[in-house]
Amino acid sequence: MAMMPKRVKYRKIQKGRIRGNATRGNYVAFGEYGLQALEPGKVSAQTIEAGRIAASQSIKSGGKLFIRVFPHKSVTSIPAETRMGKGKGEVEYWAAVVKPGTILFELGGVSEDTARAAFSRIAHKLPVTCRFVTRRPTL
Repeated sequence: MAMMPKRVKYRKIQKGRIRGNATRGNYVAFGEYGLQALEPGKVSAQTIEAGRIAASQSIKSGGKLFIRVFPHKSVTSIPAETRMGKGKGEVEYWAAVVKPGTILFELGGVSEDTARAAFSRIAHKLPVTCRFVTRRPTL
């Protein structure tokens, strides 16, 4: 089932703009390999779930998958061919706001080739361009 918040203060949120690069969640923290977004965009909860399923099929219970984004933002829409002036539409889906540099998924406990294959499958499903990154060595 797709992710969504348990409770929110307001159901309908303004659209907003995605500006600047990610300052938080922009390095590999939990696994050894990560999938980093290179452009801004919204990733729906259904897309995140599709990526989770694709990765779990690729790694065959060998490693651990970490999902680093959560869909906090509600996206609304009104039906097609509706006249103006009847208010804001109903919540259509939940989305995660992704800035350039955000780590979307991480993998641990697998080889680099397996991680590259899994992230390649995930990246095909995502609406933003991504790249494969590794954990920086800590001193």
